[in-house]
Amino acid sequence: MKVPQMIAAELRRLTASRMATIALLALMCVPVIYGALYLWANQNPYAKLDQIPAAIVVSDTGATVDGKAVNYGDKVAQQLVDDGTFQWHIVPAETSAKGLNDQRFDFAITLPADFSRRLLSASTTSPEKATVTLTTNDTNSYLASTIGQQAAETIKAAIVQEVNREAASRFLLALSDIRSNLSTAADAAGQLLDGTQTAHTGAATLADGTAQLATGSVSLRDGLNTLASQTADLPAQSQRLADGAQQVADGDTKLAGYANQAGALSQQAADAVPTARADIQAQLQTLVQQGAISQSQADAILAQLDQLGSKVTSGNQQVQSAVGQVDQLASGSQQVAAGAAQLAASAPALSGGIQQAASGASQLADGSAQAATGAASLRDGLGTIADGTAKLKSGLDAGVQQIPQTTASERAAQAKTIADPVKLAQSKEASAGTYGAGLAPFFMALAAWIGIYALFLIVKPVSRRAITALRSPFRVTLAGWLTPALLGVIQMVALYGIVAGVLHFNVSNSVATFGIMALASVTFAAIILALNVWLGSVGQFLGLVLMVLQLVTAGGTFPWQTLPGPLAWLHHGLPMSYAVDGIRQTMYGGNASLAGGDALFLLAWLVGALVITSIGVVRMTHRRTLRDLQPSLIG
Repeated sequence: MKVPQMIAAELRRLTASRMATIALLALMCVPVIYGALYLWANQNPYAKLDQIPAAIVVSDTGATVDGKAVNYGDKVAQQLVDDGTFQWHIVPAETSAKGLNDQRFDFAITLPADFSRRLLSASTTSPEKATVTLTTNDTNSYLASTIGQQAAETIKAAIVQEVNREAASRFLLALSDIRSNLSTAADAAGQLLDGTQTAHTGAATLADGTAQLATGSVSLRDGLNTLASQTADLPAQSQRLADGAQQVADGDTKLAGYANQAGALSQQAADAVPTARADIQAQLQTLVQQGAISQSQADAILAQLDQLGSKVTSGNQQVQSAVGQVDQLASGSQQVAAGAAQLAASAPALSGGIQQAASGASQLADGSAQAATGAASLRDGLGTIADGTAKLKSGLDAGVQQIPQTTASERAAQAKTIADPVKLAQSKEASAGTYGAGLAPFFMALAAWIGIYALFLIVKPVSRRAITALRSPFRVTLAGWLTPALLGVIQMVALYGIVAGVLHFNVSNSVATFGIMALASVTFAAIILALNVWLGSVGQFLGLVLMVLQLVTAGGTFPWQTLPGPLAWLHHGLPMSYAVDGIRQTMYGGNASLAGGDALFLLAWLVGALVITSIGVVRMTHRRTLRDLQPSLIG
């Protein structure tokens, strides 16, 4: 009998009756039902998080910032409701607690009374952390509680981002004010620099002037000292002068008296000339008439007499002028005497004043020297101040240039960036797409094992007729393996149709993906066949145990690196791990070489299982037991 004939005979046996056919069809549907229902139920649960009821309790009493009332609790609660990630309900604390107990809410978020105050305390000298309380009830759903914890972390990050944005906004506004004030200070420093430079120039001029003053005051001091020494005898000399001037004045007064007398006599003589001429003229006319003298002689006498009268008159004028001068001399000498007396009276005070002036000049010289030194110091100090002011202005200008000038909109954009400076850009070498698609490789591999395991509940591992008819252990093994292998491939066809056609999971490489599924199914058939051939019903039970082990170690849900050491070691040896990885690589468009390696590992398990089965068949041909002649339903 040929191998195909043995396969056909086994299929006829499996469909010999209506119940047998129903049983076969039911077992064939096991992997499809298991894989399809589970993947359908978990197709994309994250898309329905908005149907998870959650409570928000806002106890925040608010706070005041810059004179304005703020309430971050209300703001955060409204943002959560608007976001719509979950089915949020803003309720009182009593309603939230009751809702968690009667399963109205899966978890609750509480924003306490001091929430806003603690958030704002970050900018004070006593910062405090704000608290967001997450309340869960695992009796509602453990995964819902886990999702609530993730939601709380997301809320925390959103709150931190909002607080950072406002803090950065205030910081940038203060920085803008600082820039403005620095600019004003730089302008003032420029004015100060101009003033100090002008003051430095004036101080230099002052220093030169005070140096000249010091030199001049020294000369004045020396001159006044010389004058004081030379005028020390001035009071006595001026007194002698006053006495002499008085004597001269007294003599001039007497002289003036004599002069007045002489003037009076001279005036009398001048006044008598006309009268005397007239008398002489009359006498001469008498003598002419008497003939004692001639007329010409008389005229000659009168001419001589007129000359004499002119001289008398002229002399009288000179005398009167001299008398006036003598009177003036007497008056002037009296004034001189009075002035000399005043000089004599003032000379002691003048001498004392000169002495005081000399002393003051000495003090002036000392003070001028100190002023000159101070003015020089002032000049140097103002020069230093001018240099420092120039550096100050330069530094302020540099500070202004280093702080960018921004507008309100630019500061708002900067604050938003500072609050959330990192943008996560996801770059996927291969993408599953949805949560269900991410679990699909694991459940497809698991469904393949379950499907084969279920088939071996009714499929005979090795037909005794095949042992008798074929005789070749390998052909017997091939005949016993091909029947469940073909049925397993049909199961994978149906499961793939559900995954790709009904659930619409994206499959990058359809042929390779189905190839790995089919290879996994036929490999699992060879493994369970070997267990049944060698151990019978115990082997069938070990197939269940092996399924549980692979369920844990395949790395279908959590990364295999999180497994304990012994289980992680099993991950590298059991075939389902490679079936899951191979389906992932082909389904998501991953590394083809890794998928090829997974296929080779499954093929190695397949060949090894068939070889072991052949050895078991050889054992069966050499020894026969009652179980071999009357096998049970499960082997």
